[in-house]
Amino acid sequence: MLIHSSVGRLGLAPAWETRLWSDRAGGVRTVEGYSIGDVAGPSTLDWADIVVIPSWPLPLSPISERLRAPLSAAHSRGTPIVGLCLGAFAVADAGFLDGRSAVTHWEMMPALAERHPSIRLDESVLYIDHGDVMTSAGTASAIDACLHLVRKHLGSAVATRVARSLVVAPHREGGQAQYIERPLAEPATDTAMPHLLEWALGRLDESLSIDSLAAQARMSRRNFVRQFRLATGTTPARWVLEQRLGEARTLLETTDWSIDAIAVACGFGSAVTFRQNFVSSFATTPTAYRKQFADHSAIGRRGGGGNTTERCRRATSATVSRIRR
Repeated sequence: MLIHSSVGRLGLAPAWETRLWSDRAGGVRTVEGYSIGDVAGPSTLDWADIVVIPSWPLPLSPISERLRAPLSAAHSRGTPIVGLCLGAFAVADAGFLDGRSAVTHWEMMPALAERHPSIRLDESVLYIDHGDVMTSAGTASAIDACLHLVRKHLGSAVATRVARSLVVAPHREGGQAQYIERPLAEPATDTAMPHLLEWALGRLDESLSIDSLAAQARMSRRNFVRQFRLATGTTPARWVLEQRLGEARTLLETTDWSIDAIAVACGFGSAVTFRQNFVSSFATTPTAYRKQFADHSAIGRRGGGGNTTERCRRATSATVSRIRR
């Protein structure tokens, strides 16, 4: 609810509306003992463009037919079904994940594997989006997943605005593997890594090799790679690529720069390399992405042209959502 309702609260998409629903209309009582009134019934799924199941109560009872039927009907109509955290169990019980990959809270991975052995569970990701079905890892990962949905339907600029409002990262890399059966690391006391990340964000048009990053951090290559993964949950190369892609999406949305200019400005070197990486990550071309998400008012304010050598700095119960068409 927090992410989806923030879109409307911030006035970022007037047609975006969120409703709370359950398998029966009326009031519901949370596991913490709080009462919530005026909850819609399953018929609201006929209205929804996205259906989100944010969790599932322990002891993880199978879904009822009263819930399975409207979920199946919505899925058959092409409505995406999202299971956040333990909500993946409800999605799996509905039969939407058979033979597919999924993720849930790491503590419940064995239970989901035993209950649905055909599902390929992946502990290395925060969420998995198949288009028609999506699942996420634990509670914090649900925020990442919901920001992904906002980014997917409304563009990265809107997702970034929501993330800033809630003081969370617009996009995180990594997965749950770092949390599973391992001792917690001591809190970092130095500021070398945050300073390095800030430095790198201002130089996305440069090569940013592992050796150059390690030298800037004044670490050996081996120690740098280890410390970088501890700090970010991913590799230096993957992090740099994600930052370049994120900045490229912002430029596609908010400028009329050419694809060649964006490729160079964000460090891809050529339009071919840029397109290959963009399609691999987002399953669409830069041109198609711009056509769908371009903010024409922002383009007017920012102006066209663009210096191709300019350094880019990146602006750092259940719910249903409807986007009126």
